[in-house]
Amino acid sequence: MRIIGYIEHPRLKVTAFKMDTKLSVKFETGMLEQTYKFRMQQGLEGLADLQKLVDETFAAKVEEQFAIMQKASFAAYERHLPDEEEDEFDTII
Repeated sequence: MRIIGYIEHPRLKVTAFKMDTKLSVKFETGMLEQTYKFRMQQGLEGLADLQKLVDETFAAKVEEQFAIMQKASFAAYERHLPDEEEDEFDTII
């Protein structure tokens, strides 16, 4: 798999990849990422075609999914990791 380019977005890092007969688009924000894979075909052959595919509607749906993923991540964290107590400092004499 190799990077064929980047797609501009104000809040997300969007990277386009090509491997054999597939194109992939990876969206990243913070510690989360989503990857969408597409078979190459007529009208979907390279970076320019992916840039058209990743329109405002697609990107908005990706951001909605990131919000759901973030909530799920925080909920899991709260269920399974202990509350952090305030740091206690050693007594210095």
